[in-house]
Amino acid sequence: MLQRCLDLLAPALRTPGAVVVDCTLGLGGHSEALLEQFPEARLVALDRDKEALRLSGERLARFGERATLVHAVYDELPDVLTRLRIPRVQGVLFDLGVSSMQLDEADRGFAYAQDAPLDMRMDQTTGMSAAEVLNTYPPGELVRILRAYGEEKQAKRIVAAIVRERQKEPFSNSARLVELIRDALPQAAKRTGGNPAKRTFQALRIEVNGELSVLERAIPAAVKALDVGGRIAVLSYHSLEDRLVKQVFAGGAATTAPPGLPVVPERYQPRLKLLTRGAELPTEEEVAENRRAAPARLRGAERIREDVE
Repeated sequence: MLQRCLDLLAPALRTPGAVVVDCTLGLGGHSEALLEQFPEARLVALDRDKEALRLSGERLARFGERATLVHAVYDELPDVLTRLRIPRVQGVLFDLGVSSMQLDEADRGFAYAQDAPLDMRMDQTTGMSAAEVLNTYPPGELVRILRAYGEEKQAKRIVAAIVRERQKEPFSNSARLVELIRDALPQAAKRTGGNPAKRTFQALRIEVNGELSVLERAIPAAVKALDVGGRIAVLSYHSLEDRLVKQVFAGGAATTAPPGLPVVPERYQPRLKLLTRGAELPTEEEVAENRRAAPARLRGAERIREDVE
């Protein structure tokens, strides 16, 4: 859905000197496309993964000073812009999927298809690993995480097995967890939805990286950073992520006036205009080319008014 993202942002990025923020740099594919398609624009790109910053830095080196790469989590956007002395930006892009590099690197522990240390931290210099979560969280908290972040209906069964096994030996590698999940699930649950470990691994990744709490802060901050006429595009891959984005966009696009006012004062007028009707889905062709794109949901909005205190 890269081209659709570029199309949504295009009207705001054709002005010389426009600044666009790629909040999820990854390997730099989106950033490269933004710099190529909008030759007058300047890019600020964020990522918490130092290896991603190194690799994308090599990829984007040819753009020189037009690209500024920053080691930061995307809810730190206001601080990053303050440090760079950028008061407002004209475009913001979020691609909330785990990068292919993280999924494919065996030692990161994101993928359930290969044995690896249970790490799952996007920034391996800070925070708890997935193994630490599995080995130390109370059972009730593990059940909550699997249900809320993985939408795992068999959370109680899986957690009971985890607690039983961690008492024998702490978890360290993904293969043991995958095998435990397979053994814990009833046969009917194994016949649908792909790999039975998928939902548990997703839930652990979201917990380890604080993804939803970070996103809860990041989307409003990105909207606030937009200049009037600026645009934001968000690709999410999980229903909870998409719901958060939908709520922020819908709230910004609604009037906040008390009912019954004959004229709506400026301070109650909508700040955003929605650019997508609901969430746009990838085409069949895109899914055929890249199966990881299947759950993608795209939403876009334009800043149409300043905040009025």
